[in-house]
Amino acid sequence: MLFHSPFDRHSTASEVIDGVDLTGKRAVITGAGAGLGTETARALAAAGAEVTLAVRRPDAGAEIAAELRTKTGNPAIHVASLDVADLASITAFTSAWTGPLHVLVNNAGIMALPELERGIGGHEQHFATNYLGHFALTLGLHRALADAAGARVVTVSSSGHLFAPVTFDDLDFRFRPYDPLTAYAQSKTAEVLLAVEADRRWSAEGIRANALHPGAIATNLQRHTGGLRTPEPYRKTVEQGAATSVFLAASPLVEAIGGRYFEDVNESPVVSSRPAGFGVPGVAPYALDPANAERLWEVALSTVR
Repeated sequence: MLFHSPFDRHSTASEVIDGVDLTGKRAVITGAGAGLGTETARALAAAGAEVTLAVRRPDAGAEIAAELRTKTGNPAIHVASLDVADLASITAFTSAWTGPLHVLVNNAGIMALPELERGIGGHEQHFATNYLGHFALTLGLHRALADAAGARVVTVSSSGHLFAPVTFDDLDFRFRPYDPLTAYAQSKTAEVLLAVEADRRWSAEGIRANALHPGAIATNLQRHTGGLRTPEPYRKTVEQGAATSVFLAASPLVEAIGGRYFEDVNESPVVSSRPAGFGVPGVAPYALDPANAERLWEVALSTVR
């Protein structure tokens, strides 16, 4: 049975966290220097959480942190250097982390690079950054998440996953022609599978993992696509776009829910065919398939260890 919340696509991050007290909780948000990441950080900090902005540019992150401290009245907003496209940076971050971690929001990402690039382990850059980087980060923080005795891992995927499964026989476009949107879609499917397998492996330790589509929001992510292609009815403000991330990170309503894919602050139905356009709701069956999730986890382990 699908999970239904009292919220919908118009709900904002502030609304879905209203009345939730996160005092004593610690959160890490990747890509928190702009857009959805910043709004997610603001909402969690406003609820009392100690928040770490994990960003590529700590100088810019320091400015964001100062603004958020003023807006929320919460002094416990920190900045740490993290580039999820760089395995050394990820290792440095996870090695430096001490104490429990209650919330990890895998929010950073790249989209539709016009030319084929390669990253971690020689893998295609979307797959390397969006999936492998967050896999390595999540794995590296596993003990801290387990020590929280009740943690959430939230991974920001996309409805774009509906346009491509993970092609295990050619993950890196060595034989098939490179296509920016197919590469992006494959990486977003991989991110859903990260949530599925992390939840299967770690739920007994009190770690629940879910993935989500935030909606179409005008952020820097679309800079290579010539603007949003999503129909107007599916577009959202940043405050609305961050709502599902914040809900999965903090709401008591989903404390026992894991391994699922959400959008519009509700669990998404499985769809049986590829959509005709962008922004169509639903989750592909291949993105929730446990065999795919386990296989992909093993591929990632062989790369990052």
